[in-house]
Amino acid sequence: MSDNSTGEGALICIPTYNERENVEKIVPAVLDVLPFANVLIIDDNSPDGTGELGDALAKDDDRVHVLHREMKEGLGKAYLAGFAWALKKNYRFVIEFDADFSHNPEYLPKMIRLLGTNDVVIGSRRVPGGGTENWGAGRRFVSFAGSLYARTVLGVGIKDLTGGFNGFRRKALQSLHLDTIGTSGYGFQIEIKYRAVKSGLKVMEMPIIFRDREEGTSKMSTGIFAEAMVQVIKLRFSKLS
Repeated sequence: MSDNSTGEGALICIPTYNERENVEKIVPAVLDVLPFANVLIIDDNSPDGTGELGDALAKDDDRVHVLHREMKEGLGKAYLAGFAWALKKNYRFVIEFDADFSHNPEYLPKMIRLLGTNDVVIGSRRVPGGGTENWGAGRRFVSFAGSLYARTVLGVGIKDLTGGFNGFRRKALQSLHLDTIGTSGYGFQIEIKYRAVKSGLKVMEMPIIFRDREEGTSKMSTGIFAEAMVQVIKLRFSKLS
């Protein structure tokens, strides 16, 4: 890939469930900043027609692809399916990206540049220059406490273990034994970063401002958060430690 970060060799993975109103905006926004990248919409059989809209976008633009899944199984399962697809298609860089504009597409070229010298790049809210926008005090506290808890229990230096804007070099994904990942919800983000650290990969955090979604409904729930916290304990005493 050239140094101008136009996205050549990169796949942007966007998991969706009832994100129709966002998908028709986020896909062109991504391709506007990365004209030579590809986008993979990973749709969990959305009843609002997100998958069908994705098919229409793919028909009009060969940079857009859609992976249809039969049911909603959680964020982790969706990303794992996307990673498997990406590895099969020989993409050089694979990036996790939300459909709801919480992640600004303008950060993508920088992330790809950084992947030229790092195995994993984390879009981080918790390093200097990073932060959140339009979050209430309660949400900021829960997010901070959850990340601090995971970091402390697992004994890793990554500041933002729970964030969902992450980039991987192909060889990094191949080294993480993706078929053995046990989490299906948001704990997936913690587990994959923990595996990266334990595998000796070169991981760096890139500051980002995380914005609250513009359209649609958040998928986060108390149950999903609790699952992630329990998974942290399991990871701490797993063979990875």
